[in-house]
Amino acid sequence: MKKGRTRTFPVDPNVPRWVCQNCRNSLCIVGVDSYADKFFNDPSRSEAMNTCRDARVIHSWCQQCDEYKMDNSYVVLPKQRPQAQGVPPRPRGDTAQPGKAMEESFVVVYKSESASDGGGTHSSSPGTDTGGHLPPHNSGFNSTITVLTRAFEIATTQTQVEQPLCLDCMRILSDKLDKEVEDVNRDIEAYEACLKRLEGEAREVLSEADFLKEKLKIEEEERRLEAAIEETERQNAEVNAELRELELKSSRFKELEERYWHEFNNFQFQLISHQEERDAILAKIEVSQAHLELLKRTNVLNDAFPISHDGEFGTINNFRLGRLPKIPVEWDEINAAWGQACLLLHTMCQYFRPKFQYRIKIIPLGSYPRITDSNNGTYELFGPVNLFWSTRYDKAMTLFLACLKDFAEFANSKDQENNIPPEKCFKLPYKIENDKVENYSITQSFNKQENWTKALKYTLCNLKWALYWFVGNTNFQPLSAMVSSHAEVPAVGSLYTKRNTEAKSESRN
Repeated sequence: MKKGRTRTFPVDPNVPRWVCQNCRNSLCIVGVDSYADKFFNDPSRSEAMNTCRDARVIHSWCQQCDEYKMDNSYVVLPKQRPQAQGVPPRPRGDTAQPGKAMEESFVVVYKSESASDGGGTHSSSPGTDTGGHLPPHNSGFNSTITVLTRAFEIATTQTQVEQPLCLDCMRILSDKLDKEVEDVNRDIEAYEACLKRLEGEAREVLSEADFLKEKLKIEEEERRLEAAIEETERQNAEVNAELRELELKSSRFKELEERYWHEFNNFQFQLISHQEERDAILAKIEVSQAHLELLKRTNVLNDAFPISHDGEFGTINNFRLGRLPKIPVEWDEINAAWGQACLLLHTMCQYFRPKFQYRIKIIPLGSYPRITDSNNGTYELFGPVNLFWSTRYDKAMTLFLACLKDFAEFANSKDQENNIPPEKCFKLPYKIENDKVENYSITQSFNKQENWTKALKYTLCNLKWALYWFVGNTNFQPLSAMVSSHAEVPAVGSLYTKRNTEAKSESRN
């Protein structure tokens, strides 16, 4: 119940719940027996009771709107004569409604004599007499069900709509039927206007010959149209067959397209994987090439024989070469330094054989090197020796200077062969003449230790300069197979020129 509604009706528990045939909401039928007694006992309605099979008040309760309403829109169904088989009942708009003066909250249903009554052989319900009238005070459960069922059957037959209906659906149906009636009335008016216009027109009666001609013409037109229809049907069949074939091809194309996209996605995935793998390999190659370039710029002789200075002493592999009164270097260190210097010069001379005339041969034996002259005389280049009597040791050092000078002259001739300008050709930073380096004697006998140490320092500087030229003009790089081009020679010569000044300044310090 909604708010504002104070009127309620008792629900009869003996009556089953009905469902609206349109919205399928439950309907509750209440007050059937009390209103039936009222109609049976009312003398003013005795004539209606005599002609009526059953009369009941149907109250609808629509669960959709949750509201109990009294239906005041029911019509009075008139008594009908038997109709011919297959003729539909008259519409609701054409039905007379003499019972409108009655109370609008109930429906009076007259006994129908149509074919829907089962040809008059409908069996009587329990509690009814042979005349089809209900006893005035019969309120049994079976009688109530029979009355309601019969009422809904009659209403369904007359309205051609499944009954029962709730109030809202009944109103919608009523509006729809009213609209159909209006449409039918408009069609009737249009037909009547057409009929009047045709009746008013003058009629021309064709002769027999003209009628036959017109008939032949129409038959010919009919045959032509039938042939056109057959042709159209044939074309339609062909088009349908072609359409089915195209649909089959379309389905195949869709399958191929789906397979293509699957393969495309797989290929894209593999391509991306390969690209990532390729990028990783390229990155590794780039790192390896950078490392290779670093190794190419690294010379094993530079790393194996680093030549530098330590104050007044020249050093090779951190071994000092020379002695001073204040700094008496051990002979083991001097011998190790001479061994490193002999091994370096011997390696460079051996590389250019046989082009280089290796007249003075150096025999590197670690800390006990020896040098052989052109007459196959061998001299020891290691100590200790006496300061005043060291002829063989002095001869060995002099032969080392002669071998270094020969290698420098060979390097100068190689630069000239490579068409290097004379000012950029190789030359030693400190001039070597017999047993002197820049006017400092390399012999130890009757010589000052300071002069001897300085001569040894200049000798190592010349050896370092020869090493620079060797690195720039050879491929003596075990980790690289790249041979230096002749275009690199001028740069190397300029490098020697620059380092010459640095070496001289270092040696003079």
